[in-house]
Amino acid sequence: MQSNLKIDKSIQKTIPKQTLAKVLAETFKIGIIKSNLIAMFAGLTLALYTNHISPLEKLPEIIFTTIGSALVIGAAGAFNNWYDRDIDSIMIRTKNRPTVTGAIQSKTTLFLGVSMALLGLTALVIATPLAALFGFLGLFFYVFPYTIWFKRRTIYNTEIGSISGAMPPLIGWAAITSDLVHPGFFGLYAVTILWQMPHFYAIAIRKHDEYKAAKVPMLPVIKGFKRTYIQTNIYLIALIAASFLFVSLSISILLVALLLSVVWLTLSIVGYKKMTPEKWAKAMFIFSLNHITILFATIIFYSLLAPFFKL
Repeated sequence: MQSNLKIDKSIQKTIPKQTLAKVLAETFKIGIIKSNLIAMFAGLTLALYTNHISPLEKLPEIIFTTIGSALVIGAAGAFNNWYDRDIDSIMIRTKNRPTVTGAIQSKTTLFLGVSMALLGLTALVIATPLAALFGFLGLFFYVFPYTIWFKRRTIYNTEIGSISGAMPPLIGWAAITSDLVHPGFFGLYAVTILWQMPHFYAIAIRKHDEYKAAKVPMLPVIKGFKRTYIQTNIYLIALIAASFLFVSLSISILLVALLLSVVWLTLSIVGYKKMTPEKWAKAMFIFSLNHITILFATIIFYSLLAPFFKL
C-alpha cells in the first residue's frame, strides 16, 4: 500500500489539477456508464415490445431502473479503479486516473463505491427484485471473480469479465418482465457476451506492451497475435449464429445483427492478410464500437416504433 502512495504522489506533481466533476467522471467511468445504459435500454425496450406494453405503463420501473443501473455500473467502475491502482500506474492509458494521481483518496473511492452500490441496488429493487438480482450479479462478478481473482491470473479473464458485461440488457429486460425463457432474453445475453471478446482482444493487442509491463495475462500477451486472431474468429462465428436468436422477434433485428457480424468477420479475415497486427486491432476495435451501437440502437428504435407502424 505504501508503494502505491508513493506512486500517487510522484505522478500527482506532473498532472494538472482536475475539476471535481472530471475527477468523479473518471472515477466512476462515465463513458462506460453511458454505453451500458444503451445496452440496458435495448433490453428494456425489447421487453416492452415483445410483451405489448406501453412505456407509459412502466414509467416508474423505467426511471428507477435507469437510476439504479447508472449507480451500480458507476460503483463497479469505482471498485475497479480502487483495486487496480497499482497496475493502472504502470499503463499509459490509465496512469492519469484520479485514483492513481491522488486526485481522489482511496478511502473516498471505496466509500463512494459502496454507497453507490447500495443506492443503486435499492433503486433496482424498487423497479423489480429480478432487475436488482441481475444488477447484483453484474457487480459481484465484475468486482470479485474478474477484478480481484482472475484478471491477473488467467488468459481467460476476458471471458470471465464478459459475464458481468452482459448483465445491463438483462437488467433492462427484467425491469419489464420475469420471462427468462424468452428468445429475446437469450438473444440479448448471447450477443452481448460474445461481442466482448473480439472487442477486448483488439484493445489488448493495441495495448500489448502496457499489459505486459503490468503483468496482466491478456491473451495476446501470453499466446500471441495468431492465437488471438483465431480465437477472435471463433467468437465472431458464434456471434453470427447468435443473431438467429432474434428470428422469432423481428426479421429486421435479425438482419441487422447478422449483417453486422458477417461484416465484422470479413473485416477480421481480410484485415489479417493485409494489415499489421496493430492496424488490424485498431480496425477491429473501431468496428466493434459501431457494431454494438448500431445493433442496440436498432433494437431500441424498432421496439419503440414498431407498435405504431405495426411492423
